[in-house]
Amino acid sequence: MSEVSALGGATSTAGTATAKPSQTSLDYNAFLQLLIAQMKNQDPTQPMDSSQYMAQLAAFSQVEQSVAANAKLDSLLTSSALQIADAAVGRTVTSADGTVSGRVESVRITAEAPIATLADGREVTLGAGIRIA
Repeated sequence: MSEVSALGGATSTAGTATAKPSQTSLDYNAFLQLLIAQMKNQDPTQPMDSSQYMAQLAAFSQVEQSVAANAKLDSLLTSSALQIADAAVGRTVTSADGTVSGRVESVRITAEAPIATLADGREVTLGAGIRIA
């Protein structure tokens, strides 16, 4: 049986590798590289079982569809954040607990939620419970 080297020329030693959380999950490109490496290195005298091959192609299709769905969801979330920002600028917002209130001068879009900057310089996260008047 032949040995397959690590993808991208990276090597690891058992017991000393420390993976960051973002490196532990497979992304679309890594999955594609693994599938191609497997197909390149299979034994031609004993090809992969066709049912396994079809299962891997189905998994590949699911990964591709998930990537497309995630891109569409990101676009939808961005659009929603922009609509919230547009609705808030120039209006008075009050935080959910009622402690911060003021006229919105600008809105900054972040990964978590839009953040409104009030006329007095304070910031309010435009999330659940916010009142816009």
